[in-house]
Amino acid sequence: MSRQDSLIILSSGGTGGHVFPAQALAETLLARGYRLAFVTDRRGDAYSGPLQTIDTYAIHAAGVSGRGPIAKVAALGRLAAGYLQARRLLRELAPDVVVGFGGYATIPTLLAASHLGIKTAIHEQNAVLGRANRVLAPRATRVATAFKTTSFLRDADRAKAVWTGNPVRPEIVDVRDAGFPALGTDSAIRLLITGGSQGASIFSTVVPAALSRLPDALRGRLHITQQCRKEDLEQVRKTYAEAGIDAELSSFFDDIPQRLAAAHMLICRAGASTIAELTTAGRPAILVPYPHAIDDHQTANAARLCDSGGAWLMPDADFTAETLSVRLASLFSMDTTLMMAARCATQIGMPEATERLADVVAGVLSTNGNGQDAPDPLREAAA
Repeated sequence: MSRQDSLIILSSGGTGGHVFPAQALAETLLARGYRLAFVTDRRGDAYSGPLQTIDTYAIHAAGVSGRGPIAKVAALGRLAAGYLQARRLLRELAPDVVVGFGGYATIPTLLAASHLGIKTAIHEQNAVLGRANRVLAPRATRVATAFKTTSFLRDADRAKAVWTGNPVRPEIVDVRDAGFPALGTDSAIRLLITGGSQGASIFSTVVPAALSRLPDALRGRLHITQQCRKEDLEQVRKTYAEAGIDAELSSFFDDIPQRLAAAHMLICRAGASTIAELTTAGRPAILVPYPHAIDDHQTANAARLCDSGGAWLMPDADFTAETLSVRLASLFSMDTTLMMAARCATQIGMPEATERLADVVAGVLSTNGNGQDAPDPLREAAA
């Protein structure tokens, strides 16, 4: 069967952490000549890039975790309806493999594929196997992981696990190739502060107050780029101005790869896509995991990078102006500190993650009825 004759369906939840790797894989698979379709719980016009160019189908889905009894029953009802929709859709499209990227929207599609005898692969972006992927992993042909070790992955599923890394945009790989920006004793120190797609209010209060506490000499070297919520912009801008700190603020930056390339360090959350971009680009960071993430997976993500020496972990509860100011003063006291941390982050980055994941999907396509395929040099079981 030629690549043009093979249909691969991608399925993802609607959040960026799930969509970004699906988007990166779609671009690579299209370049390799495969036919693609996308199944999700949101309309096709909600996506960009290659996902906007392929046939998109929306099915019913809903999250179950954190809901009350009545809401859980309603969510299960939507998942059941989504399963029936997905089953009819898969019968019609007859794909050769279905690839899931997590999120409850993937459960109906991947379960339907499994029950119809269609080969499946799932990709886990976090250091903790997500709730949806825990349901799907035992039924999957392959389990691709972003981290070398992934919590909650059953021993029975480790034999079919492949460590691929987490796909990122090509522009982020270009940042890695450009190297770490020069940093001298008296040169500018460029900080990039992001807090997810909508910013993070805690960063808008803590970071400006912490930077304002630094000695005059350090404040004069700072160049800040910070993403803030719209309602926080005026106060944050005022705080920086009073402290004499050069700052560029916005509720949204559409050129993050370029700003990442210029940055010496970041202060940010520890979502899967953020960790992948930091390690691919080779940028150190102070990581403040989102405290309400399911299964506290952001802390697990952060720990992997911090253990390598490429970042510093500050739990949300300890993230105060005083503690952050002390930490930053220490980090800025030696110019080599950030450069060494950048090197450590780079060492665990996986710029080839998209190609590795595409190879895994191609391998699933070639498996026989018993799920066996030829030895693959890229396969490394997640320990």
